[in-house]
Parts: sequence; structure tokens; C-alpha cells
Amino acid sequence: MDLFNTKSILRERRTLWIDYDKGISILLVGYGHSFAILQGHGLNFEAYPLFNYIGVFLYGFRMPLFFIISGLLIGKSLHKKGLSGYISSRANNILHPLIIWGFIEVSIKILTKGSGTENGSYLMDYLNLLIDPRKTGIFWYLNALFCIGVIYSFVKSVFKISASKQILCGFVLYSISAYIHLNDINGGFFTDIFQYYIFFAIGDFISRVILSDKSAGWLTSAWVFFPLLFIFIITQYYFTQINLQPNSTGMTFVERKLPFLFLIEALIGCALSMSVSFLLQKYKLFTFLRVVGFHSLFIYCMQIIVMNFIRISASTLLKIDNIPLLFLITWSLGTIIPMLIYNLSMRLNLWWLYTFNKTAKVEDKR
Repeated sequence: MDLFNTKSILRERRTLWIDYDKGISILLVGYGHSFAILQGHGLNFEAYPLFNYIGVFLYGFRMPLFFIISGLLIGKSLHKKGLSGYISSRANNILHPLIIWGFIEVSIKILTKGSGTENGSYLMDYLNLLIDPRKTGIFWYLNALFCIGVIYSFVKSVFKISASKQILCGFVLYSISAYIHLNDINGGFFTDIFQYYIFFAIGDFISRVILSDKSAGWLTSAWVFFPLLFIFIITQYYFTQINLQPNSTGMTFVERKLPFLFLIEALIGCALSMSVSFLLQKYKLFTFLRVVGFHSLFIYCMQIIVMNFIRISASTLLKIDNIPLLFLITWSLGTIIPMLIYNLSMRLNLWWLYTFNKTAKVEDKR
């Protein structure tokens, strides 16, 4: 039995390096989620500092990359679907999973805590998925991805604003988000829209080059890869030292308190990740990463829920207290189980967990 629908995915005529890139990124996201969940429930990682160091070292580019990839594909999507079709597709493949899985995760939190939220209102927990998603945990990403896609596509289609001018607009918005972070202002869902709009615009701007047949040649060249790798290691080492200094606020210190340095860090990391993905495509290595990348959105939606159940089962029921083993179990199963749940749901006709339109292609979610 093909539990992950692997044969069908690998047969599809998809942009292979993008699935590789998304696979790499969601694994890095899962690494961070696993560490945060285990550390947040009393496990002491002080004896294993390498876990934290790796997580901080690889933090700076993983989320910006998802927005760049989404921006890469907006031109083709608008040409194929038109503005209304594109927005409908975003609602189907991003907003719908946000509402469904956000509702499930918030409900589980309320039931397990047995009390209201900080403001004492259960209703606000659910509303925050749309108005202040950072308070709900990971669903800020889907909120921002949907809103940016809708705003960007409207501006691009109606006002005919070019990608280069959209980058300038994005930089202005990024500067506003920097002000918000530096002054610890609660900007709700606007903060993430302002911060990540520029990455979406960059994706659209570079799409003609990156999506051309010639791009694989120069991006896999040793003259590009090794200098990028060297620059990446140097910059990540430098920013990791800043994030880990005693007076910092953790891995988000550079992002929130040195935002323009974070912008540089993110773009360098995204460039290297793309180069690595093209190399994997060229030499057909680790093809299961493509399958993981295909499922990236579904993994993201379910990961925190699944990881918490794994943590409880492994530590409480199975009495596993070895931290490296717990981490490996949580990280790996927190990736694999959501993929299994998605494919099982499709076989059981539970498509409504991921889309409101049964006839739409759920996998067209980038």
C-alpha cells in the first residue's frame, strides 16, 4: 500500500526543486516545533546545547522561503485562473485549512487547559485565528500567506503594479513592521503581512529567471553554490552568536530587534536553499523530500497537535526520558503522521478537512 501517495506525486509534472525546497523548509520548521514543545514541557536541554544551536543557526530563512516560493508562482496562477479564480483558490487551499485546523487546535487547548484564555473569553481564541493569529501559535503563517496573496494579486491585476515597484512597497511595509517590533507594539495580523510582503514580491520579481530552464545550470554551478555556502555559514554563525547572547530574547532577537540585518540573513539563506534544491533535482537525490514538500501545508496544519500527542504518549505512557530519543521521535513522527492522516482522510472522503471545494485540486496550494 502506498501510504504517502508517493508514486502519484513523483509521477506528476511539477516543479521538482520547489517540492525539494518546501520539503527542506518544513523539516526545519518541524525541528523548531519539536524543540519548542519538548522544552516547553519541562525537558532540560542544557545538557544538549547542540539542539538549540542548530535550531537557532537554521532559523533565519525557513519562513521567508515559503513566501518567496508562493510569490514565484503568482504570475502563472493569475494567468491561468484570473484574479477571482486565484483568490478563490487561496481561500480553498489556505484559508479553509487555517479555519478548520485552527479551530481544532484551539478547541484542544481549551479542553486540556479547562479554563479561558488570557482575556477570559473562549470566543477570542477562535477570533484570534483571523485578527491576531500569533496568539494562537503557528497559524499566523497561513493567515499572512492568505492575506498577502490576496492583496498582492489585487494590486498586481487591478493597478498593474510591477514586481519591482511591489518590492519598494514591500520595503516600506517591512520598515513599518520593523518599527512595530522595535517598539513592542501589538499590530495584530498586520505585523506579519507588513513583514513578509517583501518576500512574496521578491519571489514574483525573480520568477522569470528562477523558473526558466537556464536557471538550473547556473544555480547548480560550483561557482554559485560554494560562495553561497561560505557566505551562509559566516552570516548564520554571526547572527547565531547574537541570538544566543545572554541579553537577547532568543532566536527571534535578530528578526525583531535587528530587522534589516534579518532581511539580509533571510535572503542569503533562501538563495542557498534554492541552490541546494536545484542540486537535489539535478542528481535525483533524496526524492522522498519531494513527497514531504508536497505535503508541507498539511504537515504544518497538524504538526503541533500531533507532536503534543506524541510527547504525551512517549514520555508519559511509554516512559521514555532520553531527551535525544524523545526529540527524534517527536520530530520524525510529527512529520510522518500528518502525511498519513492527510492521505487516509482523502481515502475516507474527508476532503472537507483540507478544502471546501471537493472538485478542486487540494495539492495546488503553493
